[in-house]
Amino acid sequence: MSLNLTEEQILALAPDAGSAKSGKDLANPAKWVSKGIHEKALWGECQGSGSKPYQTQIDRLNIAFKCSCPSRKFPCKHGLGLLLLHARQPNIFTESTEPDWVTAWLSKREEKQIQQAEKKDKPIDEAAQAKRAQARESKVSDGIEDLRLWISDIIRNGIHSMPEKGDNWFEQTAKRMVDAQAPGLAGLVRNLGNTSFYSDGWQSGFMDQLLQLYLLIEGYKNSNETDGAISDDLRLGIGFIQKQDELKEQSGITDNWLVLSKQVSERDNITTEKFWLYGTGSQRYALILQFIAKGQLAQLAITPGLNINAELVFYPSALPMRAIIKQQHNAGTKPAFKGFNNWQEVAEEETAGFAKLPFRTERPYLIHQLKPVEYKEQWWLQDSDGAMMQLLHPNKYIWKMLSISGGAALDVAVIGKEDRYLAVGLWNQGEYIIL
Repeated sequence: MSLNLTEEQILALAPDAGSAKSGKDLANPAKWVSKGIHEKALWGECQGSGSKPYQTQIDRLNIAFKCSCPSRKFPCKHGLGLLLLHARQPNIFTESTEPDWVTAWLSKREEKQIQQAEKKDKPIDEAAQAKRAQARESKVSDGIEDLRLWISDIIRNGIHSMPEKGDNWFEQTAKRMVDAQAPGLAGLVRNLGNTSFYSDGWQSGFMDQLLQLYLLIEGYKNSNETDGAISDDLRLGIGFIQKQDELKEQSGITDNWLVLSKQVSERDNITTEKFWLYGTGSQRYALILQFIAKGQLAQLAITPGLNINAELVFYPSALPMRAIIKQQHNAGTKPAFKGFNNWQEVAEEETAGFAKLPFRTERPYLIHQLKPVEYKEQWWLQDSDGAMMQLLHPNKYIWKMLSISGGAALDVAVIGKEDRYLAVGLWNQGEYIIL
């Protein structure tokens, strides 16, 4: 079955804002010398600056693009324009047999897909698989030893010179971890480099992250002496990922999940989307990660603020948080939720969490009746007992929060750990509103 995308989904495929704008300009029938469609493909010829029109083609089954234009962007403006034109005016495309240049491209794609399927069905060479696994373990161990020396140098020389190091100094070590096939460690090193070195108190946050990194690599080094759950967390932190196909064979938790927040970041042409969910029946929190290469279509379409009824399977962990969606059934209902009553309860939960998993990262909390207050030129959330917690990046959302609450206490969703929390949503008259 062919995929029918909305205009918003199509524009999300654009490699940059300029390509999106040019694609919109080309979504005009007058720009196309010819155009056609059938179940598998969409194609057209767009008149450019040269004498010969550009031949543009789209695989409708898997959303792939090819164009004869010289652009190195993917998809190019012609592919975006053709797909947008079809989304806006599907009736002007005539169902017909594709030209030879489309047939040749589809044939190559089908041949490649067959080869990939044959490779997948090929019996697993367990000996070769074990050899590859051993080789990766060896690379990771070597990378960890290099990282231990790097951390030791930082401690020995003191952190006063960190602001002068620059991004490249951290990036070199991160790339060393990528080469060692430890992408989790690479991400943690980059987070160190992203420290706001010229803000007050950066030393505390930096040392906390450095300690978390040290705990992770020392724990992995001694993982043979730890129980199974912690061992899974250690491997996940290093960058060993359990295959999703294996997870989907397990039973999950079916619930009405409220999508609390969506956080997006981009690095090396890979967009990472974090979806934070709360199960209103199970009272479980979950993190769904999605990685999208530039030019590819996102597999998950989850809207922050809405409820979904779905079955989630959690990755093995001493403190399960990351999960995958095994099945999504329909839109969920809006039952009441049970949150924390004050910051003291959050602190107790944080303490219990770190006791189970010392190197854990941020997580969500739903907290009842928090009031935004300004204190010493900073914004805080004050609970019903008068205790306050300072907000992270408040300038991005504080005015929206104040306009909705009028300065009164409301139920709030936050994400963070220890003494650092970002407000991501709040409830107003029973409705959850994204900040």
